[in-house]
Amino acid sequence: MEALFEKLKSLRSSSAESKESSGIPFLLVGLGNPGREYRDNRHNIGFMAIDRLAEEWDISMNRAQSKAVVGFGNREGNKVILVKPQTYMNLSGDSVAALVKFYKIPLDHLIVFHDDLDLPLGSLRLRSTGGSAGQKGIGSIIQKLGTPDFTRIRIGIGRPPGRMDAADYVLQAFGKHEIEIVQTVLEQVVRAVESCLKDGLEQAMNLYNGPVIRE
Repeated sequence: MEALFEKLKSLRSSSAESKESSGIPFLLVGLGNPGREYRDNRHNIGFMAIDRLAEEWDISMNRAQSKAVVGFGNREGNKVILVKPQTYMNLSGDSVAALVKFYKIPLDHLIVFHDDLDLPLGSLRLRSTGGSAGQKGIGSIIQKLGTPDFTRIRIGIGRPPGRMDAADYVLQAFGKHEIEIVQTVLEQVVRAVESCLKDGLEQAMNLYNGPVIRE
């Protein structure tokens, strides 16, 4: 029995090493709406995250593929593909599913960034699975992939004030007093992703889940 256990352990180790050495890319997808009129909207903070990663990692977003703007690079010893779907939020799954299929991306190498009304502005939440919680871009991806089991980094934008409709709120630009918080959060997103790539999701969750801005 002990010999069998050691053999299975060795096989798992070999499989992990093979996966690591195979150069499987990470597909990093930010959700948002294309077009100048949406650029600074709360709903586009996923796009903002990809733009910040591209800037920090010196990656050019200069290719069009599968109804998305795409950039290629390397970080923390991994190949990375940065993606901004151009399908509009509600059809994000069309683009993501096509890229996952084309590049043969295992779902543990897919990370999606999106806005979250249920988290206060200035906070992050990394998750390995879960429902859409009403986020239609995530809902579209779940539908097209046929599973909710992919990593998402939820970026808090807070609830709308008073009786303001949520749909109107997410399509507003961030206020002047919010911009500094947003920039700080995006810096933390970069660190969280680098932690995922280097040490795995569990370690990143332990380090980065929760408020970025602490009073």
